[in-house]
Amino acid sequence: MKPINQKANIIPRLHCLLFDHVFEETRAVTLHVKEYECKYCKKQATTNGNGRLTELTPAFREINGILERVYKHRTMRKSMLKVAKQDLKITG
Repeated sequence: MKPINQKANIIPRLHCLLFDHVFEETRAVTLHVKEYECKYCKKQATTNGNGRLTELTPAFREINGILERVYKHRTMRKSMLKVAKQDLKITG
């Protein structure tokens, strides 16, 4: 069994314990819902229904995936309708 290098593993966690997490955006699900990851300890978080950060669990990951798919489909459909209306104004 290989010995674990605990010194390298403690430093990022220690930074987060002392100074709190430094979250960076990793994925924009919608305009309001995003996923984040801590720069140091790699802890993942997402925004919940109230706009606060919550730990990214498998349930939230699945919800975000479905929400992203619905959001992309809806925005694509809206943009296609907008283009169709502009075409009608030009030809009509």
